[in-house]
Order: sequence, then C-alpha cells, then structure tokens
Amino acid sequence: MVLKRTNVYADDEDLNLIKEAAKRLGVSEAELIREGIHRIALARRVWDEPFVTDDETFDLGGPITREDVREAVNEAFGSGESRGPGRAA
Repeated sequence: MVLKRTNVYADDEDLNLIKEAAKRLGVSEAELIREGIHRIALARRVWDEPFVTDDETFDLGGPITREDVREAVNEAFGSGESRGPGRAA
C-alpha cells in the first residue's frame, strides 16, 4: 500500500483522545488516524451494484417482534431460568 501525505485539521479534544488511545494500544497516532480514515471511507462508499440481488433474499413474513426473537431463541437453546422482562438473557 502506498501512503500519501495530507494535512488534516482536527479539534484539540479529538487529538488528545487519539494520543491517549495510541499510547494505551501501543500503536502510533498516525496508525489510528489512518484506520479512522479507512473506516469512514468504507462506511460512506456507494456501490455500483447492490450487495445482494432480489433473487438472493427471502421474505420473513413481515416485521419480527421482540417476542418472535425470544421464542426462536427458546426453541433453539431452551428457556433456561427466567430473568424477567426487559433484562438481558
């Protein structure tokens, strides 16, 4: 990979966060900045073709509710002990 130099303006607060993270992770600040640039470039990429075609998808029969998910998990793994509504299983 060929790297090119560029200038970027950033807030002091953001630069301090990058400096702290680089020190904690044992990598250079430049490496974190390059990773951030790469991630945002991929996140904002516009593809010429759809990721999957309509032929590669299937209809799940409408919206899936929270209860539908719970039932599917219970069928697959058993209900185990109840932790009450609204709490992580």
